[in-house]
Amino acid sequence: MKKNIFIYLFIVALVGLLYVWMLQQKAKKEHQKTIEKYTTELQQKKDTISTLLDANHFAIENNGDAQEYFYNNNLEYTAVIQKINEEIASLNSSKNGNPLVPYDPINGRVFLINKAKILNHRWIIAEFSNGKIWGEVLIKYFVSADKPTDFETIETVLYQNLSVN
Repeated sequence: MKKNIFIYLFIVALVGLLYVWMLQQKAKKEHQKTIEKYTTELQQKKDTISTLLDANHFAIENNGDAQEYFYNNNLEYTAVIQKINEEIASLNSSKNGNPLVPYDPINGRVFLINKAKILNHRWIIAEFSNGKIWGEVLIKYFVSADKPTDFETIETVLYQNLSVN
C-alpha cells in the first residue's frame, strides 16, 4: 500500500514537473518573441537616428571647422546663429518683402523667408514664399560682432505652382 502511494506521488510529481517544464518553454518562446520585437524596434530607431544625423550633416551645429572659425574670431557660434536668424527675420518687415529674395511681389504678395538653416561659417539656405509660390535661396554671409551681418544672395530656386491665382 505504501508502495502504491509513493508510485502515485511520483507520477503526480512527474506530471507536475512536466507541466511546469511546458509552461517554462512557452514563457521562453514568448520572451524570445518580445526580445526579437524590441531588437527590431531598436534597430529601426538606430537607423532613423542615423538618417537624421546624415540629414543634418550640413549644419553649423555639426561642423567643428565652422565653429572654430567663429571661436578664432572671438565669436560664439550659438550667438551668431541667433543674430543671423534675428536679422533675417527683421528683413521680412521690408515693404517689398525680404530683400534676400530677388523677386518682386506677385499679385500683391511679397516674398518672405520662412525658415533658414545656417550651413557653415559662410552659407545659409533658406525657404521663402508669398503664400502661394515658394522657393529656396542660397545666401553667403559675413558676420562681425560690432556690425550688421552682410548678406549676399548667391542663387535661388523658384518652384512652379500650376494652381497660382
